[in-house]
Amino acid sequence: MGTEFLKIMDCDEASEIIQDLFKQNLKPQSEEIKVSESYGRILFEDVYSRIDFPPFNKALKDGFAIVSSDSFTASEESPNTLEIIDFLEAGDVSDKIVEPGKCIEISTGAAMPQGADAVVMVEYAEKLDGKVNILTNVTPSQDVGLKGSDISQSNLILKKGEVLNPGKIGVLLSQGFETIEVFKKPTVGIFSSGNELIVQDEVLEYGKIYDVNGGMIKSAAVSCSCDAHFLGIMEDDYSIVKDKISSAVEDVDILICSGGTSAGLGDVLKHVLDELGDVYIHGISVQPGKPTIVGVIDNTIVVGLPGNPVSALMIFNAFVLENLSRLAGIDKDFSLDVVKGNITKRIHSQVGRMQYQLVKVDGKNIVPIFKDSGAIFSLSTADGFVKIPKLVELVDEGEEVEVYLFK
Repeated sequence: MGTEFLKIMDCDEASEIIQDLFKQNLKPQSEEIKVSESYGRILFEDVYSRIDFPPFNKALKDGFAIVSSDSFTASEESPNTLEIIDFLEAGDVSDKIVEPGKCIEISTGAAMPQGADAVVMVEYAEKLDGKVNILTNVTPSQDVGLKGSDISQSNLILKKGEVLNPGKIGVLLSQGFETIEVFKKPTVGIFSSGNELIVQDEVLEYGKIYDVNGGMIKSAAVSCSCDAHFLGIMEDDYSIVKDKISSAVEDVDILICSGGTSAGLGDVLKHVLDELGDVYIHGISVQPGKPTIVGVIDNTIVVGLPGNPVSALMIFNAFVLENLSRLAGIDKDFSLDVVKGNITKRIHSQVGRMQYQLVKVDGKNIVPIFKDSGAIFSLSTADGFVKIPKLVELVDEGEEVEVYLFK
């Protein structure tokens, strides 16, 4: 099964294969969750209003609900006097009808009483014993929130693919939604592979290094709206790798392993994938990241990233990020994550394979970061990377380039 070990594949071909594997093996799923717990989640379908909002005519200010025509000749010098027949607080309803010459004292948010069509603010009224002097004129509907003026029933209020923030959650709650259907987060499992790796709470002995890729790739997957879990470090042992991968693919949609992807004697991931499923890619014509593996085990996509952190993150961003994001319901134009500028230093590239060059963006200046793929600090200073085509040997100083920004 699978392809020839380290049969190098062109970047565009590899990208198409990965995209097809996602489409064939993984479909976007939905789940229903509480609106109160939906912050940051992505709507799975369009949402329509259930009711008018406000659901009734309501007072927008504290004051007096009147028949507006009772105020037309009123002024501070010559006020109109009305009889107060009731008092309404928010949540109360009056069974009294406001007729000409009468009014009801009302609080902000209270339902407008029958007969009244405007509110005179308390600042423009003088309350007397059972009566009120109106000191200004108001127009019909003044300081009244009309029924359905904000949202009409059965109107589209939120669109599929929108990310729920506090404002959008507020709209849903105003419509009485207790639950809402959102995209189910794809589950991503992450392994790091290598006998030299230890976790951060262990003592750093000579010859060992702390694992970087596990937490880093987990964070990258979380940024794609995935439910990501670091599953631990695998030793470079065939039986251990096989057992851990066999178990992991039963619980995740995508399994990402870093390290153990090259053609060295200690690297076993490709052979395990060949035995358990199908290998579709082993080797991409790209620098860094050449020994990337992509396979499928029982509809679970398995991606083997290089062990070097820079290579691992670059390959994730170049080949995995967009596919994961779309599976999670993120519908966006990823070309907007590309900016243009002029390179500040000459870049030499090896002809024959695509090169990804880390860069920092400083306005219109694009500054190359010249460090090897194991240089961790370069990741913290880089804003993204430049793609140098496989037939280009030199990008000269001042040349315009496109930068693919890190998420």
